[in-house]
This record gives sequence, C-alpha cells and structure tokens, in this order.
Amino acid sequence: MRILIGLGLIAVLFVPSTGWCKIGGGDVKYRQAGADPVVYSHDDHVGKAALKCSECHYKLYTIEGHKSKVTMEEMRQGRSCGSCHNGKRAFDVKGTCTKCHKK
Repeated sequence: MRILIGLGLIAVLFVPSTGWCKIGGGDVKYRQAGADPVVYSHDDHVGKAALKCSECHYKLYTIEGHKSKVTMEEMRQGRSCGSCHNGKRAFDVKGTCTKCHKK
C-alpha cells in the first residue's frame, strides 16, 4: 500500500503544469459598445498555440472580479492582447479586426 501511495505522489510531482491548463477554461466573450464581441478561446491559445497559463495569468489578466477594460489603442501599445498580438509573436491587432471581432 505504501508503495502505491509513494508512486502516486511521484506521478503527481512529474505531471506537467501545462496539462492542468488545458482542462476547462472555455471561451471568454468580451463585449464592447460599437464593435462586434471578441471571443477568446482557451483551446486555441493553450491547446493549439501551446501557451502556458502563466503567460497570461496573472501577468496580463487576473480573476473575473478584477477585469479591466483595455482600449484598442492600448493594445496597439502592447497592453493586454497586444503584448503577444504585435505582428511578431502572433498576428498584429492593427488592421485585423475580423480575426477577433466576430458576429
């Protein structure tokens, strides 16, 4: 029995932390006046792009109660989504409105 418990603890210690990020998350919908909503897909960012949760949480984004509104101008200056979507790491937020703003 002790061997099984020991093996279980070892397995838990060696589980990659990004594996936990892929579970849940779902889509987050951002609505703003005067524009179509933006749907942020955790599957696209964590799954397909292989980002770690820590790349956005809590450096760029925090928990639900602490959301802050960010303008497109601020994103163009590298805040929020613009920290990666700068034309170098990912497609640029400048001139690509329909990639994020969808009906």
